[in-house]
Amino acid sequence: MPDMHPHNASRRHFLMTTGAAGAGIAASRLPAQTPATKPRAKVERLGVGAIGMRYQGSVITERARDYADIVAICDVDRHVREQARASFGSTPRIFEDYNELLARSDVDVVLIGVPDHWHTKMLIDATRAGKDVYCEKPLTLTIDEGKTLRSEVGKTESVVQVGTWQRSDHRFRLAAEMVRGGRIGTLRKVTCATSANPTGGPFQTQPVPGHFNWDLWQGQTSDVPYVPERAHYTFRWWYEYSGGKMTDWGAHHIDIAQWAINSLPISIEGRGEPSPIERGYNVHERFGATIRYHNGVVMEINDEGRNGILFEGDKGRLFVNRGSISGVPLEELESNPFPRETFALYEHDNLSRPERVGKIDAIVNHMGNFFDCIETRDTPISDLESQHRSVTTCHLANISIRLGRPIKWDPEAERIVGDTQAAAMQSRPQRDGFEIN
Repeated sequence: MPDMHPHNASRRHFLMTTGAAGAGIAASRLPAQTPATKPRAKVERLGVGAIGMRYQGSVITERARDYADIVAICDVDRHVREQARASFGSTPRIFEDYNELLARSDVDVVLIGVPDHWHTKMLIDATRAGKDVYCEKPLTLTIDEGKTLRSEVGKTESVVQVGTWQRSDHRFRLAAEMVRGGRIGTLRKVTCATSANPTGGPFQTQPVPGHFNWDLWQGQTSDVPYVPERAHYTFRWWYEYSGGKMTDWGAHHIDIAQWAINSLPISIEGRGEPSPIERGYNVHERFGATIRYHNGVVMEINDEGRNGILFEGDKGRLFVNRGSISGVPLEELESNPFPRETFALYEHDNLSRPERVGKIDAIVNHMGNFFDCIETRDTPISDLESQHRSVTTCHLANISIRLGRPIKWDPEAERIVGDTQAAAMQSRPQRDGFEIN
């Protein structure tokens, strides 16, 4: 691991010698929040550098303010970074190049809220610089990027939390624990539902705005003429930069599903209808997949139906989404308490900061869990390995959809078997100067 800046090293020493693990929760009902900890003294607060300040990037930066000081902000759009600095006070330094932010000795923690095609390289660079990192989901753009992440981040001592915050929502966690605990019998089928991808276009090329570094935004992807709809929020609907709702929502729902399934996929059969509009968004408008797991469970991914996750076993069903959990097994908890201490899927619950007492929500707890783990050096609830495996399933589904045929997956070797064209899609060419290595 590269030498840490002296400032970082001193803070790390303080944190590692004074941190305390979060209290575990053992309850037969929905878990309660744990007590708040003592407010931090100003000298104890960490310095945060935030990269990518539109939309979710600004959301996670606001969440981090409860636990640390925002000292640096980076965005390739000058208007965005200047607006962000105005929102977070005049103190943060602003940068166009994230490498300048990583070089700062007052940055202990890095938040990555940029488009998907930048996640892997920035995460690797940040951990090599000795930073702890919160990275938005989906974790990677390709399957092989996740394998590289595992190798390179594993060489460091950094704490990494991925922004799949549904793991910090007690409803999703309880559903996964009850399924693993046999409350619906033997799990047979899981259905994850989102909605169809948007369509749009045809879009026209335009001159690059003077305040926007289009070359740097594109990063590892091919250099193409500037189209406003490729950038900012709508990057999600282009395969060059993301994977549509299969990775956008799938990174959440498929992650929870696999948490409960407790197995890895072996075959994937995708289905989809390409967008009918030329020179427009190129993710498939309609999409879905049937995924079979080593333990016999079948998962269906649909772009219609009630948004959420349905677990079906031979003795019952459970449904969970953002805001609700339902099913006969849940109704039976009062008469038949569920021993969460036996089936808990995560040991270190959040300490919950005093700034949010009385108004805690899942996203805040997810960020809180990250900062708790920075103190204790425990593994966060959305760790790199589990999130690599979850988004791998999303990528496999998209590969099958794009090729229009089933594929087989070797989860141990982490490779597509018997299909050379599909296997080649586990990675993508990277533009000179932006390679991930």
